Amino acid sequence: MQNKIAKALARTAVVSWREQPTQYDIEALRANIERVGLVIRVRWAIVAALAVFSVAGATIYASAVPFDQFCANMFIPALALVFVLGYNVVYQATYRKVGNIAYLNQAQLIFDMIVATVLVYYSGGVYSWFSSMYILFILEGAFILPKRSQVWLLTGVAGVLYGLVLLAVYLGWIPHVALPFVSNELQENGTYTMVRYLWEVTMYAGAALIGILMMQTIHQRENELRGSVFTDELTGLFNRQYFHRVLSTEVERASRDGRGLGVVIVDVDRFGEFNRTFGIDIGDEVLARLGEILRDVTEKGSVPGVYPVDVVCRIGGEEFAVVVPEVAGPEEDAIPVRERTRALAEEYRSRVERLVVHGLSVTVSVGVAVFPDDGDSADTLLDAADDALERAASAGGNRVEGSEALAQGEDSVL
Repeated sequence: MQNKIAKALARTAVVSWREQPTQYDIEALRANIERVGLVIRVRWAIVAALAVFSVAGATIYASAVPFDQFCANMFIPALALVFVLGYNVVYQATYRKVGNIAYLNQAQLIFDMIVATVLVYYSGGVYSWFSSMYILFILEGAFILPKRSQVWLLTGVAGVLYGLVLLAVYLGWIPHVALPFVSNELQENGTYTMVRYLWEVTMYAGAALIGILMMQTIHQRENELRGSVFTDELTGLFNRQYFHRVLSTEVERASRDGRGLGVVIVDVDRFGEFNRTFGIDIGDEVLARLGEILRDVTEKGSVPGVYPVDVVCRIGGEEFAVVVPEVAGPEEDAIPVRERTRALAEEYRSRVERLVVHGLSVTVSVGVAVFPDDGDSADTLLDAADDALERAASAGGNRVEGSEALAQGEDSVL
């Protein structure tokens, strides 16, 4: 039990936990790596701006205070900046290798906030100008973090870190850093300290809210654009373009990893005649229901403990297709793709046979092919599935056909 809990917790810390990732895992991992890289680039820009300000500000500051006080006050902030440069260099060199760590973005941003907190303390605490840096990091988080809860968590961290500095100085836990040009007694005024803290926290929350709302709109438009490119409007399934893209990728990975890959091609029997007899509107409604059933069959037939990985597409007027990768289950045992592909096809054919729409019913012919037995490339695998589909239709329809290699492996099913 403890071992399973430990595994579950470990999996939440990474974008993809399976030994052999699927297409969805790889796309999620790629997106996370891009976000990590964006954090690093933004931090370089902030560091550059901060470095210019530090040189100019330190020059002016040094002329207004004794040299020993200047060195004492600037030593720790200088170390903090060196620390930022150091871990940014490390992230720059390694983020593509460690991009599978789901919380890497949050860790980087929290490191930045800790450094900002050091600068806040050494620049006067309650009246520090560096408190505005928290807002920059919150807006950055709203832009790159995938979940709103993560942005609010980052906002809470900013409020806690800033509040700890003010509280520690006010209670005398750490000495106040005296600076010229300001009233150094403000940190002893409880009313001013609390009002200033509430103002800063309000600004942090406002920055988080504005950033989340802006990015929510952007993400929504991105999803709509992505959906219009890769999604079939009638059924909501992926379209032919996406099917060929995924099939090529999955064949390459299956070949590299020595694993199987199934392809299912579906065609509605005599659908042209159905449309001419009952009308296109009824035909579209039937196609939409067929798409729903196919999605439902693939989800229910997925590997226990693994979210659905089969890619369901509409690739023509009345043609559907499913790409069935061979994946590992929770215990990392490979699930034979041959049996799973055939079972999916049979279940779908049976479900369609029982479907009734406006008192009407249809049947489907299904062709099945498995890599590498039926084809060692995307084209040959698809040709094998099309040949099997043609045999199913020629035999009268409402049946599932596979290659000879598949049939020999599943005589009991056939």
